[in-house]
Amino acid sequence: MRNVLFVCSRNRLRSPTAEQVFADWPGIETSSAGLDHDAENPLTPELLRWADLVFVMERAHRTRLSTRFRAGLGRARIVCLDIPDRYGYMAPDLVDLLQARVARHLPPRVGAVHVD
Repeated sequence: MRNVLFVCSRNRLRSPTAEQVFADWPGIETSSAGLDHDAENPLTPELLRWADLVFVMERAHRTRLSTRFRAGLGRARIVCLDIPDRYGYMAPDLVDLLQARVARHLPPRVGAVHVD
């Protein structure tokens, strides 16, 4: 089982959507957090130690993550999704973007049809 963490600024729209969209993906456990101090679920060193794979929504998040949590990043791979903060929670356009950009980094779904 791989632990997948989704990170945005406030953990209110993008990262919780991603956590929900991929919650039933086989072979992974999901969580989400925010980098801001007023985030719904603030990012902690413990969450980073838990994660095998960290998805950040913007390049600025990767920079802040590397600066604030350098010692705690350890083995986690960080992937930037380049998804701007302009979508509502579970917005169909956001869900489509997440599915297009995240799925290729996850274990394949058994029986899923892959179309290029």
